[in-house]
Amino acid sequence: MTTLKAPIDPESNSRVKAVFDDIRATRQTDFINNLWRQLAFDPPLLEATWAEVKRVMAQPSTLDPLTKELIYITASIINGCSYCVHSHTATAKAKGMTDAQHAELMAIVGLAAKTNQIATALQVPLDPVFDKG
Repeated sequence: MTTLKAPIDPESNSRVKAVFDDIRATRQTDFINNLWRQLAFDPPLLEATWAEVKRVMAQPSTLDPLTKELIYITASIINGCSYCVHSHTATAKAKGMTDAQHAELMAIVGLAAKTNQIATALQVPLDPVFDKG
């Protein structure tokens, strides 16, 4: 259940339509997912969020597109965002993630959660070699 009703005809707003058209062009699809439809209640927020997503996730960079999606899945797990876990897992699969890679990602996320909790519980002091400050 949402906390805010999505606009009924979001593309009647020219700013929203422009963002949705850019999403379609960038992603080469007609599909506009529910996150963008919900954000249409606030065109400036929609514009700013899409600009950042486009810059970080869609533009070529030092990380390949699948690696970006794997990182996004991990952050979404940590942040407890079921919507983003689902959407970025689907995108990662579309970008070539195999079942074996997904399983390995889950093993790494699980291991990191375990060792992070152990290090936190034991309050392990930082090794000087790791401190670059």
